[in-house]
Amino acid sequence: MAMWVFGYGSLVWKAGFNFDERLVGFIKGYRRVFYQGSTDHRGTPEFPGRTVTLEPADPHEVCWGAAYKITKKEEQEIALTHLEVREKQYDKKAYVDFFTEPLATTPTVSGVMIYCFSRQESQCELLGPSFHSRYCQANCSSRRPLGTQQRLPISARKGSSSNWM
Repeated sequence: MAMWVFGYGSLVWKAGFNFDERLVGFIKGYRRVFYQGSTDHRGTPEFPGRTVTLEPADPHEVCWGAAYKITKKEEQEIALTHLEVREKQYDKKAYVDFFTEPLATTPTVSGVMIYCFSRQESQCELLGPSFHSRYCQANCSSRRPLGTQQRLPISARKGSSSNWM
């Protein structure tokens, strides 16, 4: 049985695992926010960087991204191992419907896995909302193992419109 994973941030341009198919589309009832702090791959304990995450939202809100289909059992296990490390700060996995057409009432794929936080006993460093200037200042001064993240605000901002992929 195929496994589907939804990417809404860096997974869109850097999945980090093998997949058989990639579909551009959206999920309903969630929104993309920059509320999560990261001290391991996007910042340091002194200057946590912000990372994008999903949070439950109004049922009519949508979050665009990409869904990845993984069919081989061995590749599924590799992808899950990778994702459990990469997405370790999230406290919730959910399975949602994925749509590729804005006016569709029937999902293209059901049971697509997402990582998100519920705001209840979350392990992530919840930084909460921030003004754009504070966000950029915090992210541009944060360092990560791969260097600064000065391009992240630009890359992620592109992800906030429906025509970004």
